[in-house]
Amino acid sequence: MSTLFANLPNSCRSQSRKLVSRPVKTIWRNTDLLSPGTSRTVDNSRRVLSSGNTFNYEGYLAGLVQQKKDDATYRIFRRVNRYADKFPYGQEHSRMNGGDISIWCSNDYLGMSRHPEVIDTVINAILTRGVGAGGTRNIAGSSQHHAELEWELADLHQKEAALLFTSCFVANDTTLYTLSKSLPGCQIYSDAGNHSSMIQGIRNSGCPKHIFGHNDPLHLDSLLSKADHSTPKIVAFETVHSMTGDIAPVEELCDVSHKYGALTFVDEVHAVGLYGEQGAGVGERDGLLDKMDMIAGTLGKAYGHVGGYIASSSNLIDVIRSYGHGFIFTTALPPMITIGAKKSIQILRGEEGRHLRALQKATVWKLRAKLVAEGLPAIPTPSHIIPIHVGDPETATQISDDLLDNYSIYVQAINYPTVPRGDERLRIAPSPHHTDEMLDYLVDSLSRVWDSRGLSRNRPIQKTDSKVVAA
Repeated sequence: MSTLFANLPNSCRSQSRKLVSRPVKTIWRNTDLLSPGTSRTVDNSRRVLSSGNTFNYEGYLAGLVQQKKDDATYRIFRRVNRYADKFPYGQEHSRMNGGDISIWCSNDYLGMSRHPEVIDTVINAILTRGVGAGGTRNIAGSSQHHAELEWELADLHQKEAALLFTSCFVANDTTLYTLSKSLPGCQIYSDAGNHSSMIQGIRNSGCPKHIFGHNDPLHLDSLLSKADHSTPKIVAFETVHSMTGDIAPVEELCDVSHKYGALTFVDEVHAVGLYGEQGAGVGERDGLLDKMDMIAGTLGKAYGHVGGYIASSSNLIDVIRSYGHGFIFTTALPPMITIGAKKSIQILRGEEGRHLRALQKATVWKLRAKLVAEGLPAIPTPSHIIPIHVGDPETATQISDDLLDNYSIYVQAINYPTVPRGDERLRIAPSPHHTDEMLDYLVDSLSRVWDSRGLSRNRPIQKTDSKVVAA
């Protein structure tokens, strides 16, 4: 214990014990969120109840939750403690009481969260810099480590500057909102399949918005052709779509956008670290970085950390830095994250990164082929994501539960609103660390569950625009 905390006056210690031991008035139980037999204490002495004309807050809120349960879209979080030394295995605590499982749906795509060099770097950062940033970027929270990570990201994406955020949700929301509000008369053109973070920033801006068909440059062209060429415009889309596994026609979308004088905002969240010679994403892989005016990425998926960022021109970054409330008014990422993320990026830019990407690609294609050979409805995609079409929320959840309970396999069911109703699915994201034996066990186990639920096999899946249907 440090001298500062060891030398607290006895009166302070006594008072703190009194506060801790003060009784609370009720016990709240919710078996949907807590393990059986556990409880959480809550002081409900000031709870708002209905009385006369007073609004019944608790009753109304309970009704909203019940709606989610009734339509099978209520979310129950799996409590999984992942092993750093046995990736991709972990302990499951929500249904299996700490039993070991294999994890197939993590966004830690390459296992960089447990890379020995990254762990050593983070440990050293904690010992030398502590665990917190200490403030916002403007007030005591900015460090040389933040600046160095932003320089690394700008260099990775071949841009003039980059800016860190606490998450990529915040990066997308803040950037689209701030930039569109800053440009006079700005109009936004958004892909129909865009992530909620982009939709929220666009919606909150209040700017005129136009939705073009998912990955449809012809529809985008049709919409842009109706706009005044001199009007500021932003076209926003993703490269790799996390739930469908699609990869956008990036060059065509960028060319159409620039034809009508629009800026491109390109979300590479599920691509950074995974595509391109240095892992800069689909844009680098296809030689299109110069056509992507703004790139949004994350540190929380292939790089194995947490946080988001954008990379663009110096002026654009400075505007978001100066006007973006989601950047200004929040505590900065801690140094252990900025230092560790920089190390992870540097590893994935080198030969080891290229090896991991090649191994992951081979594992993905191998697993997809095994699933198809068993007649399971794996949706064909060009990316590292393997969706398995189910089409019903309860069935998807039951399959996920069966795999976990009976085979110690964790594959998350994906239901509305993450995907449209009728497109419910399982989402599998194999890593370079899933072995051939693990692939075979997954396919065999899923086949058994599939049959036990009376689901048909040998139904090839075809894709029609953004809608996934069974042939």
